[in-house]
Amino acid sequence: MPDPGLGLPAPIRACLFDLDGVLTRTATVHMAAWKRTFDEFLERFAPGQPEFSQQDYNSFVDGKHRADGVRGFLASRGITLPEGEPGDSPEAATVQAIATRKNDMVLRELDEHGVETYPGSVDYLRAVKAAGLPTAVVTASANGEKVIAAGGFADLIDVRVDGLVAAREGLRGKPEPDTFLAGARLLGVPPAEAAVFEDALAGVAAGRAGGFGFVVGVDRVGQSDALAEAGADVVVDDLELLLDEETA
Repeated sequence: MPDPGLGLPAPIRACLFDLDGVLTRTATVHMAAWKRTFDEFLERFAPGQPEFSQQDYNSFVDGKHRADGVRGFLASRGITLPEGEPGDSPEAATVQAIATRKNDMVLRELDEHGVETYPGSVDYLRAVKAAGLPTAVVTASANGEKVIAAGGFADLIDVRVDGLVAAREGLRGKPEPDTFLAGARLLGVPPAEAAVFEDALAGVAAGRAGGFGFVVGVDRVGQSDALAEAGADVVVDDLELLLDEETA
């Protein structure tokens, strides 16, 4: 039974966290990288199309595997590209090339500026561990291990399911529940006894589709209503708001 100071229902005995936008501030890095990538693509191959926007990011990209994000955004603009191969030049007009170009930009940003965490969320993560609950990070990013290490909280994470694990295991990306379900299996906890913490609409939908016992929406961009509509049981601006005064 979890510490009541965590703001979780009694049946919950494990916590699964998204990474970008929940524990780390790298969501802004991803948004900037996607915008530059897609704006350059549109300028070259679809002139006259509106620029990539925050709403595009929220609706088609956030929380998804890179290639799924590419396909989703391009489909919203009526653009179809060949799939290509992972080794395609970043300048090529293929789904895989665009995904590679975006990732190159993110890696450069991480190398130059490091990873900034949300202090309140890391405080919450520490409280979860102090209460004896196992933890997992479930992220679409292929750079999950690097980001966790750079953020300085690797010791607080028991299990990591990231983009590399998903590709190796053939797991579908969010909004499908596969990666969260894999995280729960690795922790040895049924979904009904685990909580999901997500800032992305696709991630919240995945938590709900997986039958998880509690889904927390983390609103970083003013989409609290949309997170609730996607299936969040509660929406907060930061995870520290779930802590009571005794736990904080």
